[in-house]
Amino acid sequence: MERNIVELDVREQLKKKLEPFQLIMNTVKNLKEEDIFVLHATFKPTPLLGLLKMKGYVHKVEKIDKNHWVVSFVNKKYKHFLEIDENMEVTKKKKMEAIDREPKIIELNNRGLEPPQPMMRTLAALDRSLPGDKVHIHNDRVPVFLIEELKRLGCPFDIDEQSDGSAKVKIQKV
Repeated sequence: MERNIVELDVREQLKKKLEPFQLIMNTVKNLKEEDIFVLHATFKPTPLLGLLKMKGYVHKVEKIDKNHWVVSFVNKKYKHFLEIDENMEVTKKKKMEAIDREPKIIELNNRGLEPPQPMMRTLAALDRSLPGDKVHIHNDRVPVFLIEELKRLGCPFDIDEQSDGSAKVKIQKV
């Protein structure tokens, strides 16, 4: 099956403080089921990821540099389209960088934050980390939904429930 790639770069609109949401949704509306939609933005468009997931899309996110994120979306029937070899080079580079340095530990106190902020902060810290780095969090309670996501990502973790009902979780980036 031929893959048609539909690209949309909204970085200029975002830099000019213009809202590209309608342009993005019009593009999505015109996609064929087997199309690959590649969006270029100045940040990771987290709310859009959830919205398009509800519409039956899966995605792959890649940070190119500080103000350039690329998100590829496909219909979940064609999720294998996202398993493209070009990302193997990025993964190899990150693994080599991780070998040449000491692992970092990022500590986050997520207590007092309203959901989904603790999970978003934790996943963002993991996203910034290199393989071998650790993210230690302290939450008001055991983060059940985060635990599910960590299992899906294959990140090992330890949970230490505290006497006050809070939970400390140590996560390792793989």
